[in-house]
Amino acid sequence: MQRRLIQKRNLEVLLSQIEPHPSPKPYLEQYTIPLDLAARILYIAAYTYNDIIDRMVLDLGCGTGRLALGAAFLGAKQVVGVDIDKIAVRVASENSEKFGLKNKVQWIATDIHVVHGKFDTILQNPPFGVQRHGADRKFLEKALETGKTVYSLHKCPHKDKTLIRKLKASGTYTVPVRPSNFIRNLIRKHNGRIKAVYAMLMTIPHMFNFHKKRKHEFVVDLYIIERK
Repeated sequence: MQRRLIQKRNLEVLLSQIEPHPSPKPYLEQYTIPLDLAARILYIAAYTYNDIIDRMVLDLGCGTGRLALGAAFLGAKQVVGVDIDKIAVRVASENSEKFGLKNKVQWIATDIHVVHGKFDTILQNPPFGVQRHGADRKFLEKALETGKTVYSLHKCPHKDKTLIRKLKASGTYTVPVRPSNFIRNLIRKHNGRIKAVYAMLMTIPHMFNFHKKRKHEFVVDLYIIERK
């Protein structure tokens, strides 16, 4: 049983060595979750809410495995990573072998709609629906169907420079906020209850031709949800 507190710096070192997707696709919104953001989410899940250690964890839209492998490293009983992109899943599998976590993580290349079963904890950084409207909704519905507790990232519905300044001043780049009405109502419709929402700062580099800046900084909301 993994009960020893793992230093956040050690988690960040592991996450920094995970190979990214070699050819991400814009229509799938394949942005690798920044390692500092991934570490914050995993640390909150593991040590604030006790939803990682000795839990069965599912990472929906796992990409190359940053959240899934971080959960395994922190002491999850078993982790399943699911992604529709076979290349991403192959790289994720290679990453799990690289860190000696092959036996703790099962990788599946498929659409999330075929996923069934029950898990203690769902981790997901879903598409935000910028390229495909409603893509994030499908992920949230599947998470609430399969998980007891859900950690789901969603783009903040409004641009708030004051909130960005507050996040930077916080030192942790994380502050509690109110949920959006749309997501709150969707969660209620699918028999879920919001435990907390944290605004977090996310920065992605220039990746695709339509990107106009060297890097893009924006606010995302981490929803922590439990199924009723």
